[in-house]
Amino acid sequence: MERKWWKESVVYQIYPRSFMDSNGDGIGDIKGITSKLDYLKELGINVVWLSPVYQSPNDDNGYDISDYQNIMDEFGTMEDWEEMLAEMHKRGIKLMMDLVVNHTSDEHAWFVESKKSKDNPYRDYYIWRPGKNGKEPSNWESAFSGSTWEYDETTDEYFLHIFSKKQPDVNWENPTVRREIYDMMKFWLDKGVDGFRMDVINFISKVEGYPDASNPEGKKYVSGHEYFMNGPRIHEFLNEMNQEVLSKYDIITVGEMPGVTPEQGIEYTAEDRNELQMVFQFEHMDLDSQPGQNKWALKPLQLTDLKKSLTKWQKGLEGKGWNSLYWNNHDQPRIVSRFGNDREYREISAKMLATCLHMMQGTPYIYQGEEIGMTNVKFDTIDEYKDIETLNMYKEKVHENGEAPEKVMASIYTKGRDNARTPIQWDDSENAGFTTGTPWIKVNPNYKQINAKQAVEDPNSIFHYYKTLIELRRKHDIIVYGTYDLLLDNDEQIYTYTRTLGDEKLLVICNFTEETPQFELKNRFEFTNKELVTSNYNVNLDEDFHSFKLRPYEARVYKLT
Repeated sequence: MERKWWKESVVYQIYPRSFMDSNGDGIGDIKGITSKLDYLKELGINVVWLSPVYQSPNDDNGYDISDYQNIMDEFGTMEDWEEMLAEMHKRGIKLMMDLVVNHTSDEHAWFVESKKSKDNPYRDYYIWRPGKNGKEPSNWESAFSGSTWEYDETTDEYFLHIFSKKQPDVNWENPTVRREIYDMMKFWLDKGVDGFRMDVINFISKVEGYPDASNPEGKKYVSGHEYFMNGPRIHEFLNEMNQEVLSKYDIITVGEMPGVTPEQGIEYTAEDRNELQMVFQFEHMDLDSQPGQNKWALKPLQLTDLKKSLTKWQKGLEGKGWNSLYWNNHDQPRIVSRFGNDREYREISAKMLATCLHMMQGTPYIYQGEEIGMTNVKFDTIDEYKDIETLNMYKEKVHENGEAPEKVMASIYTKGRDNARTPIQWDDSENAGFTTGTPWIKVNPNYKQINAKQAVEDPNSIFHYYKTLIELRRKHDIIVYGTYDLLLDNDEQIYTYTRTLGDEKLLVICNFTEETPQFELKNRFEFTNKELVTSNYNVNLDEDFHSFKLRPYEARVYKLT
């Protein structure tokens, strides 16, 4: 397997609005990021993925872009951004920008023109269709509820928006649009950006004709994802993007791709395919939702499901593609509240979850606040939430369908995107040290107990544990390049696997419960020596290694030779 710097990297995602506010307006900004780069350097990460900082009306918190080559006023200026990049590079940190090109904002100059008339030169930059029998062109449901089609009176036609109606989908069939996008990518790469994370990039090719999705239950709108996920020309478009732009720079590229399989993952990331380097997939993020329903229909996680999913991707891409490893991002709730225990075992379970993920093959991603064990939040009322997906869902379920508010709020407490978007808890001063003003979204009230200052000062904190995991990845090639094999497939409490490279073997043991199950190694493989690489409890090195009781949420990694 070819060695690459991006395979050996650890990425840290910054959601700028919630990271650090430098000017007291309650909104995180670019100068705020620059002021905290030493913190990131101490943690040991070497790539920052920065969520969008481009000009935007903020319908979807910056993922609706009105000007790709300017910085959002709330975040600062291009000079601030250039200073941030220079300061990152000075510290050996690379910058991966968010590339959002499935859709723009409806306030983008292209769309403003496109709406004016059917013969406007920009009309074909977007997807416009006449209605069908007095209704929308098809029955597809938006990711944010309602139809994917919005009627526009001026030209008596509908435009497609898979997300918010303020996020019209771009027409990738138009070669002029593609050229404009590639030029914009070069603009940032020539400024020194080190790569792109590509938002829902496998949605850019749609099936011709936009047919109705099958609808056996007779709903008003249904998901049409089979007509826009991994569409007919997707590989052609990504090949062209690679040829025109990506191949000309030494950069990191990752595609966010809902609904991909490992086989498709290989098609997108195999080195001889000349497309992208890795994908973000969501299979393991859907395991605590009822099968076949949306994410709000909750069910408890079954560990065997998690093992099956992660193993499928570890083995599926082995030697053929490359994995992204993540538990959290700006769209996902806090993992310690989700798969761990954010009460009496918060620190221990956060360390266990980190161990389980960081010892796998792939590039690990840490989402801001994960490294100090930030938790989900429970705001008192729906009025305190900001996320468009959450607000639309609540309106639809409570006001339109009459569901009980308490039941809907329980889903929001568990799965809502704002769980990840509360401001970083820097210290125990007012507003957690995030701002001197009023924060754009409320701070999680547990900041007095959970904050970065306390974590950095405590050598046994989650922060220092993450730092150790990052150092281990630098030190041991086996963690980056070793093969993965699952043990104890059917155990519902213990997740254990090996990594193998040459004569070396790592054994990773993680207890996903607050019980104390017995771990039995039996005679699974031969070895002469064992060395404890890391653990989240103190371990008695003289105990019988072949059979021992695991403590609640215990994690251990052994090196066997």
